[in-house]
Amino acid sequence: MPNDGEGGTVPPSHRQATIDRLMEHFANDALEVEEFERRLDRAHAASTSDELKALLADLPGATNLPVAREGDPLPTERRGYSVASESQVKESEYVLAVMGGSSRRGHWRPARKNYAVAIMGGTELDFREAVLPPGVTEVQVWTMWGGVEIIVPPGVNVESHGVAILGGFDHAGTTASAPDPNAPTIRITGVALMAGVEISVRRPGETARDARRRRRLERREQRRQLRSGE
Repeated sequence: MPNDGEGGTVPPSHRQATIDRLMEHFANDALEVEEFERRLDRAHAASTSDELKALLADLPGATNLPVAREGDPLPTERRGYSVASESQVKESEYVLAVMGGSSRRGHWRPARKNYAVAIMGGTELDFREAVLPPGVTEVQVWTMWGGVEIIVPPGVNVESHGVAILGGFDHAGTTASAPDPNAPTIRITGVALMAGVEISVRRPGETARDARRRRRLERREQRRQLRSGE
């Protein structure tokens, strides 16, 4: 039986990494529909790592995928988040917007407890490049006649327990089938009074439109795997 080397048996994590990359390129218009479907079929049928690598070799920014083995942890760039040591974590932080706007984005360090307040204004908390506390990061939202947008990276567990009164508290989740018990958790609570709170999962640099398109592709791939019995 072949091993898991360059030309050996394909571990499920390596096959899935290739499929993820193909979906990213399709979402970014680097592949036409017909070519995307052709490569997706070949990814499912591939029996060696070399066959999977060939599917990505001519695509923008292509690099050789590492040969993954079952049970290997996800690398940071696929995991989608960074975690700080306990000594680097602040206990609390406030983000306030009153008749204006406030945001936290890029490389920043959220506190253990974060309070987002928006009154006739807007607040954005973008956790995609944030260095998260280990364990649970709490976000307590209070907004009236305003809005709060919360963007989280893939791989992070998200709990949403908000209440909307004449408004909305929406969570556009991911299609991931099972949460990672070792991943950090972002727990979002609070109240939206005649206001809106939107929680979405997006990759670094990904627009809201790109994220919607990616989720459609992920749902399509899930249905495909269910039909094939994977």
